[in-house]
Amino acid sequence: MQRREFVQVAAVLGWGGVATGAMAHHGWSSFDQGRPIYLEGKTANVRWRNPHVELSLELPETLRVPSDLAQRALPAQTAGVDGPALLARAVVPTRRDRRWDVELAPLFRLGQWQMPEIRNGDDLSLIGFTFKDEVGEPIVRAEYVFFGGKAYGLRSSPA
Repeated sequence: MQRREFVQVAAVLGWGGVATGAMAHHGWSSFDQGRPIYLEGKTANVRWRNPHVELSLELPETLRVPSDLAQRALPAQTAGVDGPALLARAVVPTRRDRRWDVELAPLFRLGQWQMPEIRNGDDLSLIGFTFKDEVGEPIVRAEYVFFGGKAYGLRSSPA
């Protein structure tokens, strides 16, 4: 069955949300983990729900990697992530989109980190990954989030 036929059948059977939600979810393998990018801005359209929290990030006119980024303290997590190396290699995207969709961790994991709920209009910055060569939609999968004066690791549970 081709995608169009699947969507038509899903709509008839009342699976519209399931069909689109499943196709919107991206696993880690979809993202270029060799090129961490830095984003910051104001949050919009926050969807605090499973399978993972999603939001849009409105970037400022000019976006720069902060001079202190590589020196920021990062929390230990159970996954083997070399956070300091990611911070040292982080770059801003080459594309000029002012609005990026951001995928965070599932609610359970954010609860383990005791991350407060993000709301529309909050200031937030992150290190994450987008698609290879920045092709496709402006979507980033967050690895580290800097929110409310604290850093959160999203790959795994706190160590």
